[in-house]
Amino acid sequence: MATYRFSGDDAQALARRAEEGILPVLKAQSGFKGYSVAIGDGEVLSLSIWETRDDAEAGSAVVASWVAENMAGEIDLIDVRYGEIMFSTTLGVTTLAGTPA
Repeated sequence: MATYRFSGDDAQALARRAEEGILPVLKAQSGFKGYSVAIGDGEVLSLSIWETRDDAEAGSAVVASWVAENMAGEIDLIDVRYGEIMFSTTLGVTTLAGTPA
């Protein structure tokens, strides 16, 4: 999960550029499972799902490179965090044995 601060007032255009530019690059990466972007209060929350932490770290480097080349001066990285998904209705992950998420 990465958090960015952005300038400007067209969050829709920013999200569209990310979907058109970053998403195809991520889909080509080993271990990629999914990607979501949420924008609010001048921040972008970028959540990517990967098979392994190594895949996630490699994906973060790819995103950082793309952002530097394509959105320099428009968004600034605030924080990057890694974690293991414990349950998710979207991904079908559950902590309850024998129960679909």
